[in-house]
Amino acid sequence: MTTTLTRRELSFFRALFLISALWNFAGAFPGIFDSAGMFEREFGHALVDPVMIAVYRGAWATAFLYGLGFLMVAYNPVRHTGIVLMGGVGKALFALNLLVMYLNGWTSDFAIVVIAGDAIFVVLFVVYFLRLRKNGHALIS
Repeated sequence: MTTTLTRRELSFFRALFLISALWNFAGAFPGIFDSAGMFEREFGHALVDPVMIAVYRGAWATAFLYGLGFLMVAYNPVRHTGIVLMGGVGKALFALNLLVMYLNGWTSDFAIVVIAGDAIFVVLFVVYFLRLRKNGHALIS
């Protein structure tokens, strides 16, 4: 027996993934277009090595792609669960790594905003998967 998400749940998850996409874009755009400036805000010192600037810019390009994926999920939350799994694991690992760097004194206090934001999204993504499972939907589609 397959049930379905309520209209309210569907609206909530659409909003969640739209906000998640905007969160990613909020970091990705300055990270791509002002990589050295974004690095300095996040880590508290200048990034001047052109190779490392390119690597850092590439990381933000990945965040941009996740944002595009979250827009796809916002359009149809029941269909694109694989994107949520991939993006959620990425957010969890990034937040954990950034937390370790923060605890070692390698980042500025700005990192706390990023860590907390990604952690909140990870928790809400877990709720999303639990609601899908409870309603009989495949967790990976």
